[in-house]
Amino acid sequence: MNNSYLSRAKNGHGTNVSSAPAELENKSGLWTRIKNLLPQNNPTLREDLYLALQQSDIGKSTFSAGERVMLANVLKLADMQVKDVAVPRADIDAADQDETLGQVVEKFRSSGHSRLPVFAENLDDIVGMVHIKDALQHLTAPVEKPNGSPIKMLNASLKLKLGDCKDMIRKLLFVPPSMPVSDLLQSMQATRLHMAIVVDEYGGTDGLVTIEDLLEAVVGDIEDEHDDEDVALVFKEGENVYCADARADLEELREIIGPEFDPGELAQEADTLGGLVFSLIDRVPARGEVITQLKGFEFEILEADPRRVRRVRIVKRPRGLKVRLRHRGAPAPSATTELDNKSQQQPEPDIGK
Repeated sequence: MNNSYLSRAKNGHGTNVSSAPAELENKSGLWTRIKNLLPQNNPTLREDLYLALQQSDIGKSTFSAGERVMLANVLKLADMQVKDVAVPRADIDAADQDETLGQVVEKFRSSGHSRLPVFAENLDDIVGMVHIKDALQHLTAPVEKPNGSPIKMLNASLKLKLGDCKDMIRKLLFVPPSMPVSDLLQSMQATRLHMAIVVDEYGGTDGLVTIEDLLEAVVGDIEDEHDDEDVALVFKEGENVYCADARADLEELREIIGPEFDPGELAQEADTLGGLVFSLIDRVPARGEVITQLKGFEFEILEADPRRVRRVRIVKRPRGLKVRLRHRGAPAPSATTELDNKSQQQPEPDIGK
């Protein structure tokens, strides 16, 4: 990546968006309810509000449970940086400028994204982004047929290289990993650019952030009409081995796996598998990490980003089987294999004695 990208990273977040509390108070009663909840003699508004949200009884609170969660998430934005919400480099779906429009459309279909970053030689050389609307508009643009002879314009357009369609490649933001999330949100609003590339100190691509990632940091996961609601969140991979979405409900897991799956008091803190994993280690685990803190079970993290766990392999250990550490990426242990190995290690009884 050349130096111009670094200069754009520095200039990409210089826009300030005014959000005076007085305007908020005039537009809605939310600010008034916040002030009534707080002690009037403490000047630290942020600390007071966060403490009140944590301690206030939900039944007596002027805020609903959803409002409390969103307000708490808004307060956390002040301490969040771009690197906390960015999609890691390894998970970025991007289009090569030498690919044809047909290949790009197929990439849109397979990835499910509406925007894709475009690179020249590799991911460290991002030249812009392409939107699926621009691609479809280009493919379906009406043209005059020469001499009235029919032509297959769609097929011809599909063979064009993305790099030759300069009008389709739009600008995006380049930001450092340490940039505050709130600053990036303001910058996206001001520039109307909803995708940003996170660049490291050497100018290389470190990750990707969209405006949806920033909104999800406040309101939680956003699913649209294209997300499949019928996909099973939990399925059995083998004997005592299950693969589960982190959104799977703990009660549903207990019904599928059996009564041995008992989170105990942790079930009061978490309702989903992802919440349980976080409660076990008090942090978001990395991909490939194996967690053994729950008695009788192992959790291998199959998919995760800096903000949340996405997919987990659950291995049920037979009774009396000791926890065995595994390297990242190692296959899940088979209960049958473990028991066979254990029986082979036990000495055979001497019948003659």
